[in-house]
Amino acid sequence: MTTQPTTYDASIAQALEEYYFQGSYEGDLNKLKQIFHPDTRLFGDVKGQPYSKTFAEWLDVVANRESPKDSGKPFNGEILSIKQVNSVAVAEVQVKAYDMVYHDFLSLHRIDGKWVIVSKIMSGINQ
Repeated sequence: MTTQPTTYDASIAQALEEYYFQGSYEGDLNKLKQIFHPDTRLFGDVKGQPYSKTFAEWLDVVANRESPKDSGKPFNGEILSIKQVNSVAVAEVQVKAYDMVYHDFLSLHRIDGKWVIVSKIMSGINQ
């Protein structure tokens, strides 16, 4: 049996904080475009209902809703874990926004020296 690496490139966490959490909080499409690959798919469930969107469809939702920042409701993004092997990584994160708690599993790939989310699987429940 081999031991799995417990270290990861710190730029993964930095990208998640700077672009995923901040972009989600502010509703900043440009920040979100920095962290998501354009072909990303988002799957999961929200309040028990199936959820499936392309990145473009999800960006449209973000563009047409009040941002968590503007809503005045609490927001918190937390990295629970990151596992990396070479140029791929999986991050488990939790985002509290509006009156929801989202538990996300994000697959990332380092492309041209930059970490990007290539798939997102999530579950959202009321707080």
